Amino acid sequence: MSDTIVAKGQPIPGDPEKKGWLFKWTNYLKGYQRRWFVLSNGLLSYYRNQAEVSHTCRGTISLLGALIHTADSCTFVISNGGTQTFHIRAHDEVERQSWVTALELAKAKAIRAQESDDDEDQMGSGVAVVGSNEVESEDAGGIARELGARFHDLRTCSELVARHGAALQRSLVDLEIPPTDTTKQVSERATLFRISCNAMMNACSEFMSAAAASSAKMSRALQHEREQKLRLQEVVEQLARQHDNLEKTVTARSTSQPGGNGSGQGNETEDEDHEFFDAVEEGISAVMDDKTSFIIKVPVNRKNNVKSSESSDESESETVTETQQVFFVEDKERAESAMGGAEAESPVEDGATDPKLPENKEQDIVIWPHVTQTAAMVDGHPRRTRVPDKPNYPLSLWSIMKNCIGKELSKIPIPVNFSEPLSMLQRLTEDYEYSNILDQAAKFSDPAQQLAYVAAFTVSSYATTACRTNKPFNPLLGETFECDRMSDLGWRSISEQVSHHPPMVAQFTEGQAGWQCWQEFTMTTKFRGKYLQVIPLGGASAMFLSSGNKYTWRKVTTTVHNIIVGKLWVDNHGDMDIVGEAGPAAGYVAHLKYLPYGYFSKDTQRKVTGVIKDPQGVPRYVLQGHWDSRVEVAPVTSASPDNTVCKTGKFTVAWERVAAPPDSDKWYNFTLLAAQLNEFEEGVAPTDSRRRPDQRLMEEGLWDEANVEKLRLEEKQRGARRELEAAAEAAAARGAPAPPAPRPLWFTRAALSAQPAQQPHLRHLYNHRYWDCKRRADWTACPDIF
Repeated sequence: MSDTIVAKGQPIPGDPEKKGWLFKWTNYLKGYQRRWFVLSNGLLSYYRNQAEVSHTCRGTISLLGALIHTADSCTFVISNGGTQTFHIRAHDEVERQSWVTALELAKAKAIRAQESDDDEDQMGSGVAVVGSNEVESEDAGGIARELGARFHDLRTCSELVARHGAALQRSLVDLEIPPTDTTKQVSERATLFRISCNAMMNACSEFMSAAAASSAKMSRALQHEREQKLRLQEVVEQLARQHDNLEKTVTARSTSQPGGNGSGQGNETEDEDHEFFDAVEEGISAVMDDKTSFIIKVPVNRKNNVKSSESSDESESETVTETQQVFFVEDKERAESAMGGAEAESPVEDGATDPKLPENKEQDIVIWPHVTQTAAMVDGHPRRTRVPDKPNYPLSLWSIMKNCIGKELSKIPIPVNFSEPLSMLQRLTEDYEYSNILDQAAKFSDPAQQLAYVAAFTVSSYATTACRTNKPFNPLLGETFECDRMSDLGWRSISEQVSHHPPMVAQFTEGQAGWQCWQEFTMTTKFRGKYLQVIPLGGASAMFLSSGNKYTWRKVTTTVHNIIVGKLWVDNHGDMDIVGEAGPAAGYVAHLKYLPYGYFSKDTQRKVTGVIKDPQGVPRYVLQGHWDSRVEVAPVTSASPDNTVCKTGKFTVAWERVAAPPDSDKWYNFTLLAAQLNEFEEGVAPTDSRRRPDQRLMEEGLWDEANVEKLRLEEKQRGARRELEAAAEAAAARGAPAPPAPRPLWFTRAALSAQPAQQPHLRHLYNHRYWDCKRRADWTACPDIF
């Protein structure tokens, strides 16, 4: 993919609401040009012909907040506030009115969907209530929202009727001047029709007001019943504790033998446990001072108490609608007996969760060292330990703007001054710098403990983002990158740019310890003026071959601050759910929370907390740390009946960052592994990122030459795309099928379904051909992209 600024708003796949030929204004030289328009999901997109719908979108405008008005009998204009304006002409007035009506309805639908999303966000960001106490109020709110949506549809149709009625009256008056009796009669009927519509809308509005008032009364009555229920529960619990204490007192007094002291001591221990579960919130502020104590808000599955034979789709559909506050505190008394894994030998007591740790035998698997602890060789010589220093080139904004004069917005190249001499394919390969965490995870047979280390591995992939603010090179379509470190690090990976619009990378990595990782990385960006948000959209997975355990997750949001003024800095924030999908780990979930940076937060910055739950929703492991330094995990030794208060064993370090070389700030803040990724190797594919000339020139400090070469590569890619579009147009003119678009070589787009009841998703899966082709040095299928 070329580093160019492309138009946002790519059309969303789905059945189009309306499509057809219209004429769009292009410029004063060409005037109106015939284009194929498609209206779908609140977006109006256009193409040169119908054959381009599958691969090339010429432009898209969002109807959310757009202004739609009629210019003349055949022309209408769509504008979204000045940034985009479409002047469109239909064949006749009937077709124009048909499109305008469809656009108005699509706009109303998009606004309603946006308001519904905002309401859900406000509900999700509010204070969460533990348990399922808000199910009834959510149902009432859903009914009110549904009525409001239908009322909004009626209002939209009423506005359209009023507008068309007014237009009809004007047309009749213009048609016959002076007006005749027939014209007056038709005009009066149109007025009566509009008055009737207004009366209908008023009646609907009164109905909505009555429904809202009734819903508020029901909500207040329901809240009163809840409060009564809570008070009754407190009274019953207090009576139960008093009854328990009376029984213990009677038993202690009736026992006159010396053994009675031991019995009393055991009762005191039970009393302490009761106090821990029932009165922990009163002293929570004092306990929170301990660094090993913290609170996590985790999603709660309302179907946790349902039998496992129930449909998993229902559980997933309700998982994200409710959160629960869970308090974790380290159990000092059991810290020595629960070391986070196989060494735990004492049984779990006092209603604690049984993690089956005594049966968790570690497998005989080699844990490979970190890259800093090896002396690797490549092509007969030691691997390099650094890259050339970053040259001190002054960045002139005027020179960049001067080169952009007269060029189309989508063809403005971004100079290498903003980049680092690595491609996105190589940057994603850096995720495996701490692959020894996966080696360690492969040793565990307990899915909860294995998932805890997989979660620590996902956190480690963000370690270098704290000080790396330059963007990597965007890969060209068909560009690949291999990283074979089997001999010294115990893993190898292959990555390929499988799509250009939208840009997408597919990657497959395998380790000698018996694990395989896959990810399909694509993203969307949001520019907010002072900061830029990068939101990953693809998924990732890890599978352990010996047990068949498979875990999937999606990365969190990355925000780059001070885009305009100030020093750039990066923050990672959001929620990550790592879900067990296959093998004994099916049903296990790790919920991680990356806390956002806050100027007034009491917590240390860049903090990560998490909890690992079994299929029954019981906490099994807990995780805490910082995504730029280290992560610790600990087993849960006991939990309250509602799983809101948990005691943990001793925390052990699952990952700790290795310090960067002391002078790395002079060469792009690279780690040792990052410095070795772009080192040239013999025998790699012709499309490998190491062979990319502009990236190599930048690494050598020749930035001016790199910018020239970068522009050449982008123009070459655009030329290949234009040839494909011309062939598609010629085939469409002949009535023949369009020629196939370029397909990935090492990945195949296929359906992947995690659950039998779920609809399959198309993913780019590795076809296991790359390393065989490399062994035979057969690169005949590789395209010429450099």
